[in-house]
Amino acid sequence: MKKKLMIFASSLLIGFTSCNLDINTDPDAPSDVTPDMILPAAENVIAWTVGNAMYNYAGFFAQYYEQMPEAQQYDALIEYDINPSSQIIDRAYTQLYAGALEDLKTISESEDVTPADRFAVSVLRAFSFQLLVDNMDQAPYSEALMGSENPMPKWDGGQAIYEGVLAEMEEAEKELGESAMTCTDLLLNKNVSQWVGFANALRLRMYLRFIDAGVDVAGYTEKVKSLVTANQFFSGDVKFDVYANETSKYNPWYGQNNISLANNHCASYPIIAYMSQTNDIERLAYSFKEAKATKKYEGEIPGVKNNLKGSKFNKDYSGMQYYATKPVYFFTQSELQFLIAEVYIRFINDDAKAKAAYEAGIEADFAARGLTGADALYTTTVSWASATTTDAKLKLIYMQKWVALCYMDHMEAWSEIRRTDCPKLSSKSAADMASGDISGYEAGDLIAPMTNALGGQNMIKRLYPSYSASQLNKNTPTGMKLTDPVWWDKN
Repeated sequence: MKKKLMIFASSLLIGFTSCNLDINTDPDAPSDVTPDMILPAAENVIAWTVGNAMYNYAGFFAQYYEQMPEAQQYDALIEYDINPSSQIIDRAYTQLYAGALEDLKTISESEDVTPADRFAVSVLRAFSFQLLVDNMDQAPYSEALMGSENPMPKWDGGQAIYEGVLAEMEEAEKELGESAMTCTDLLLNKNVSQWVGFANALRLRMYLRFIDAGVDVAGYTEKVKSLVTANQFFSGDVKFDVYANETSKYNPWYGQNNISLANNHCASYPIIAYMSQTNDIERLAYSFKEAKATKKYEGEIPGVKNNLKGSKFNKDYSGMQYYATKPVYFFTQSELQFLIAEVYIRFINDDAKAKAAYEAGIEADFAARGLTGADALYTTTVSWASATTTDAKLKLIYMQKWVALCYMDHMEAWSEIRRTDCPKLSSKSAADMASGDISGYEAGDLIAPMTNALGGQNMIKRLYPSYSASQLNKNTPTGMKLTDPVWWDKN
């Protein structure tokens, strides 16, 4: 009951702060709230961001779902028809700065909190800025959150921000000692060991991006090897698990897309093709419904919706399953195990431990969904033994991570696709596939949208900076394109 009351109260803050476009101050935040009660509000805003706003558009970019034929709410997303004033990221941007990061700053500057509280703040800051960089490549960081002292902060480069938040976590962890948390914590229940494990998982994720960007490869390779061999990570999942099947208490994506804007999403062709080929029926049924017309799992080819208008209908495709109380995942155990498997096979050359982590990743994903039978999958169609080279084993890891992040953490799925180039982009055109010619298509490959505002086989690589920020801050960068990669994306 305590969790539900807190989440209801902090959900009201989202409504208030979303109206405030000045990221350097939050006049709606109550000034008399003590720091121990501010942390859950910050956690809730981050959960709303990663579990609703970013979750929604990243699910289109990761080709988990498409726009239903008889709806048009998200046509711009499926056709990449996005311009600098489209405001795709604006609300998430505002919530993170004016809500979560402002609250976290208040906590860190308070004299009434412990080193453990400040360490948790540093971890959430790292996570929040990672999200901002992975979307826009640049963001206000070194001069952000200074209020009237600097209403127009500069935008720092993504690599510098990654380095900055990693250093913040290091410094905060040095001060931990035997400190305990005093702030109310709805994410990890004041478990400092879990917070350290979460921090180490973020480090692992971010270090791999430095490596693949070609930045101090030797140094960061040693760092990932040390992290993995030390194995001081979180147990279970890092999840915000507070929702109820009641008005204003739903999972945010459920409330937005099954209550407010129903019948917009249907399955995308690549994910259905791959999971059908691997006979991944339990997880298919968890995420998608059978198409009403065929009683089979059917995915829509990306970007064909407006080209096939009048010939395809909602009944022809698999709709989504919806879960009112589904947690929002900040970091899944499944993703963690797949990252560990990658390190073992790429950098440590330990096939046995890579295999164990790979299978643990599938097991963890099944468990998170309340499913059984993971071993029936990883001993057959996606078995480790089916891959005979390092590249083939990495592809297995990456493809199963893509599946495991479906309906769990779409923002991370989109980021990992860009980092690993897996699933790869098919050379097959959506137009050919829409006409029935699927020869040469490899199940799971991404498909450039048939109607594609970026042209040809181009895929979306990043988002424009917040439009509201550009109207308020002359230092907001301009001139970038959606096809320009973020700093760590070299594929």
